[in-house]
Amino acid sequence: MGSSRGRSLVLFTLSTLLLVSVAGGFQSDELLQDDEEFGLEGGRPAADPALSSPTRPPIRRRPDPDLPSGSPDSKSVHFSLEHQFGGSGFSPAGTFTARLKSWSHGGQTLTKLRFSRNALTEEEKGAFERLLKEDGYYTIRVPSNVLNAPGRDFVVSSLRARCIPRESLDEHFIIHTDGVNIVAVNYGSAGACQYPRMLKYPAKWSFTSFTVLKNSEQAPRTPTFAEELLAGEDGLGEGVKPPEKSFWAKYWILLGNLLKHSGHQAPLCEEDDRFISESR
Repeated sequence: MGSSRGRSLVLFTLSTLLLVSVAGGFQSDELLQDDEEFGLEGGRPAADPALSSPTRPPIRRRPDPDLPSGSPDSKSVHFSLEHQFGGSGFSPAGTFTARLKSWSHGGQTLTKLRFSRNALTEEEKGAFERLLKEDGYYTIRVPSNVLNAPGRDFVVSSLRARCIPRESLDEHFIIHTDGVNIVAVNYGSAGACQYPRMLKYPAKWSFTSFTVLKNSEQAPRTPTFAEELLAGEDGLGEGVKPPEKSFWAKYWILLGNLLKHSGHQAPLCEEDDRFISESR
């Protein structure tokens, strides 16, 4: 009797442990899905797709320095600046860099002007000091065509040397262009040059340059021209204005009336004079 009870107790204990282990180790697909939906602890985390498939960084292409984005017809051009101290010869003083823009109608225009000044050598510094003492002219020149090799035609501009020094050597360039041709250069100081010009040395023997580029050639204004033609045809605008009339063409009617009125007044005045003489 006791042995049968012991066997039953052992079988019951083993059955209970087996059921508990099977229940703990068994998880259905539905239970796993419920764990993911409700965020239950112990649920198996889903695999991250970003970790499963490695991504490669995008390849960056270096832009061509001569072909900026959006301007396939643009390229860089360089032309030199030369300077002269009094009667000495010209020597290199710096380099201008600009973009050469090509238009659809065949023209070319310079844009985005930049300037890099060369540092003064000791010899040039001494020549500039002598120029300040003499109140002489400091002269610069640039090539007249930026695409041709320098050495033929130049555009020259001069300034009194005493107008340049401030804290540094301040200068101002205004370059006027017509396509790729430089037609004029205005070279001056950053401020007004007072008279009489006093001898003054700069605190720093280095140039501070300001550059302005002015173009005379612009893109064709086809839409505006078409609008003017449409306005003339539709009667919305004046179209082609008639030639202005002369003074006689405008006022000949008024002048004719005045002459006619003066002709009528003359006989009346004669009759009045005759009547007055008879009454006397």
